[in-house]
Amino acid sequence: MGEARSGPPPGEQRLNRSLAVRRLCVPLAACAAFAVPAHAAQGGDYPNKPVRLIVVYPPGGGLDILARAMAQRFTESWGVPVVVDNRPGAGTTLGAAIAAKAPADGYTLLLTDVSFAITPALYSGLPYRVERDFAPVSLLNLVTDVLVVHPSMPAQNVRDLIQHAKANAGKLLYASAGNGTLNHLAPEMFKAQAGIDLVHVPYKGAVAAVADVMANRAQVYIGALGTALPLIRSNRLRALAVTGKKRASQLPDLPTVAEQGLPNYDVSAWYALVAPAGTPQLATQKVWREARASLDSAELRTRLLADGAEPVGSTPEELRAFLRDELVKWGQAVRAAGVKID
Repeated sequence: MGEARSGPPPGEQRLNRSLAVRRLCVPLAACAAFAVPAHAAQGGDYPNKPVRLIVVYPPGGGLDILARAMAQRFTESWGVPVVVDNRPGAGTTLGAAIAAKAPADGYTLLLTDVSFAITPALYSGLPYRVERDFAPVSLLNLVTDVLVVHPSMPAQNVRDLIQHAKANAGKLLYASAGNGTLNHLAPEMFKAQAGIDLVHVPYKGAVAAVADVMANRAQVYIGALGTALPLIRSNRLRALAVTGKKRASQLPDLPTVAEQGLPNYDVSAWYALVAPAGTPQLATQKVWREARASLDSAELRTRLLADGAEPVGSTPEELRAFLRDELVKWGQAVRAAGVKID
């Protein structure tokens, strides 16, 4: 006779084990249901749904063209749609305000430009703060600007212009695309460092401003090299200098303003990619890597260089430091120009 069996019969034991496994699986499944979104929120499977790329200008401009080229590449790489959402208005602050209030999950990005660093000093009561409400992703490029004059001007270089302006104090006019724009503040910085007096004439946009310089109704203009280059090559404008730290590859023989006697002068437009503050670092890092890959592509790099832009593709940390410096620089320029928009 075998030893007497204790406990429930085999069939009942199997049933109890099955029930125990089921009781264990229920809470584990519930935990997993919460764990997946939490993992996604940290960027682990990012992106797994459409991404919105807010652009602060209307369709057709340089920033929009770059946005659409990058959105296409992102879409192809990630396998999810990246949709360009043009939100112009209020001096580029409308699109920035929308992005600042968006969920910080990586599915809203903002493509902006140098106005991002100008508007905080220019506008009172902005509903966001750049350093508090945005996570930097990448400085995409530096847009070369150029100082041009009407060809009838006797100035052949920056030193000539300064001498001519001093001999004709208050008589030379410089055109801008409007109050508080880079075309307004860059000449104001030039005036301050050169110790000269130029009279500001604001226009409703860069096209009108450039047209009046070509017509000699204004004599001086600082603006994007990509726009001015055909006019320079056709002798409708005379280029005196580029305004950034380095010479432009399109005009390698044209010196910078700094090389011509104003060593602290450094003005460049730029495009940058940011996200709402609190966006998971794994998501911003993935966007940065994809942006850098886009800028490294021969097609996009060639297009940017042709438009007078030098590709950069900085890290988020580098963009954070860059923005901090730009906010200080343009804040000082706005205050020195005495311009404020309520």
